[in-house]
Amino acid sequence: MTGPLYPFLTSGDATTQEEVTRSTAAKATESLHLRLRLLRDLGPSLTACAGALSSAFRAGGTLFAFGNGGSSTDAQYVAQLFSATGPGGLPAISLTGDAALLTALANDVDFDVVFARQLAALARPGDIAMALSTSGGSANVLRGLREARRRGMVTVGFAGSGGGRMAEERLADHLFVIPSPSVHRIQEAQTTACHVLWQLVQQAPAAP
Repeated sequence: MTGPLYPFLTSGDATTQEEVTRSTAAKATESLHLRLRLLRDLGPSLTACAGALSSAFRAGGTLFAFGNGGSSTDAQYVAQLFSATGPGGLPAISLTGDAALLTALANDVDFDVVFARQLAALARPGDIAMALSTSGGSANVLRGLREARRRGMVTVGFAGSGGGRMAEERLADHLFVIPSPSVHRIQEAQTTACHVLWQLVQQAPAAP
């Protein structure tokens, strides 16, 4: 079934197979180096963010994660990670998890408000808004962060490349920009950063 889509996998051409192997190894190396750079450069910022999130959770706050496309699945992963059952389970919700609500808002109002409207209905001051975007420029993500700011929430943003409008408008109290033009590498690094942030929250004392 893969032949028509990926003929080089079944061609038997040794040169082509070697090129595929080199390309795969190069991508894996690039991904690893980017993640190590991320942890080195953003480590102190991740620690500071973890302290703020820890304080918010201890005060009864809930984390709301959101994003589009691949970032929507990352948002669902973040919510599941933070809310996993057990001693470390914390209140966390993905705003991309309710298909009926998303499609109702998109159809009846506007897709640009699918996150902002949910935050207006569900969130309280002191809660956490975590926005994930590879471009940093998605209209509905930006509107969600603006609504979070208006509601006095702790805002956390993940973006790629230069950070886009998320960085330009300074919409996140804690902003993590992945220095890569590749959507794939950005999302891989963001997943790593989110997991590290979760680990730090588990260990962090409440920030003063």
